[in-house]
Amino acid sequence: MSFFFLVPVYIRAKLELWFSSWSFSFKILWVIMHTGKVHVALVASPGMGHLIPVLELGKRLVSHHGISATIFVVTMDASLSRSQLLKVSGITDDFLDVVLLPAVDISARVDKTTGILRQMAMMIHEALPSLRSAILAMEVQPIALIVDMFATEAFVVAEEFMMFKYVFVTTNAWFLALTVHGPNLDKEVDQDDHINNQKPIHIPGCEPVRFVDCYEQFLRRNKVYFRMGTEISTADGILVNSFYDLEPLTLAALHDTRKVGLAPKAPVYPIGPLVRPVELSLRGEVLRWLDMQRKESVLYVSFGSGGTLSAKQTIELAWGLENSQQRFIWVVRPPVENDSAATVFKSNGVNNDFLDYLPEGFLNRTCKNGLVVPKWAPQTEILSHPSISGFLSHCGWNSSLESIVNGVPMIVWPLYAEQKMNATVLAEHIGVATRSKLLAPKGVVGRDAIAAMIQKIMVDKEGEAIRAKVKMLKSCAVKAVSNGGSSYNALAIVAEECKIGMQRRNAKTG
Repeated sequence: MSFFFLVPVYIRAKLELWFSSWSFSFKILWVIMHTGKVHVALVASPGMGHLIPVLELGKRLVSHHGISATIFVVTMDASLSRSQLLKVSGITDDFLDVVLLPAVDISARVDKTTGILRQMAMMIHEALPSLRSAILAMEVQPIALIVDMFATEAFVVAEEFMMFKYVFVTTNAWFLALTVHGPNLDKEVDQDDHINNQKPIHIPGCEPVRFVDCYEQFLRRNKVYFRMGTEISTADGILVNSFYDLEPLTLAALHDTRKVGLAPKAPVYPIGPLVRPVELSLRGEVLRWLDMQRKESVLYVSFGSGGTLSAKQTIELAWGLENSQQRFIWVVRPPVENDSAATVFKSNGVNNDFLDYLPEGFLNRTCKNGLVVPKWAPQTEILSHPSISGFLSHCGWNSSLESIVNGVPMIVWPLYAEQKMNATVLAEHIGVATRSKLLAPKGVVGRDAIAAMIQKIMVDKEGEAIRAKVKMLKSCAVKAVSNGGSSYNALAIVAEECKIGMQRRNAKTG
């Protein structure tokens, strides 16, 4: 019988209050000690784009592979509460808990020139003492620490507690290949061939990375990015939110030690697609409007939780939507000049008066065919709706996977981070999207080009192959994560490694 079972109720209540000061759940501690389940910890970097796939990974480990998990969330938002996170994640399982680490404050050390990657690294570094203390406070310490790729500095904590180290790459395998291969490139050759002469980067076994597609931090030889690539290669395993039918060439290369497999010294496990499930209780204005539209007749337009357009580009997009004569839902944010990632870690104001930045008369002229929504909409529920037939997206990887699992073709419009690589994967490697020849945010994509892209993926014969390919991959995605599928089996291997590790730990201490 467990010690905690013998503790009087009123004392247990006080203990739970004490643990909650660390955002630690008494319930999961009680469950672990009673069931003997293998326990793992996960770390999510700041931002919904990192948090959502980490939450889904935790849920998948618990519901499909018999693991208990605690997810540590790094944030700079002091107003964020654990109850809000649980609501967002939909977590109800006794074997999964979310721990909100104390908010970090880096405001005194950043300015407008501090890039997203640098800010992310600073926040992770500031959160390490809290993470260390939270793990130390656990009665049953995790056997493994799974961090997203921007939190690899937390490996030092895993080493202190003799935990397995796994990294979860929440984007595509091609970006993983570039990241782990980058530190091995000769600095002088890379500088001369790729940056000065704008030649492609050749990664053994993979499609070459063109200069125009390359991740900006690679071009700058960012120390944080290259450190991240080196640390990923020291992991016991690398999980990637992709699947074999989506990126067969790159995943084969990552598994081949004669090719890029020499760079990551750990096995690579494609475990995707991990996306947030549809929440049936969400029935607001947007979904009611969709219910009234014809099947596969509506374009969904959104640039994610962090993307913004300039004022001129916002106007051109509005005219493009109107001129395409297709139905649409457009999630609009106030324009921001010269910063396509303006809302990644902050809001760009509360200006919801569309008249200030949309063409005069636009809302009246499009009121029968379009719905303009300020700042946010329930994306997962929208993309799964039968009325949706296309997605104009910034092609963040979460959004891209959500589109694929729902069989929705895309217009890809990369804005920041690795999104240019995502766009190339989707439009050229896989063939589920179209894109403008003009690379945003360097220039302005005109209304005629926008209208032509919309018509291509929604109605034109030219887009039939794209529409067919994405529906085929929708079926492949379902098979990959189902029992016995390639991604299911890959994650099962990781779970089994953790279980064996726990047995060995118990044998040594028992």
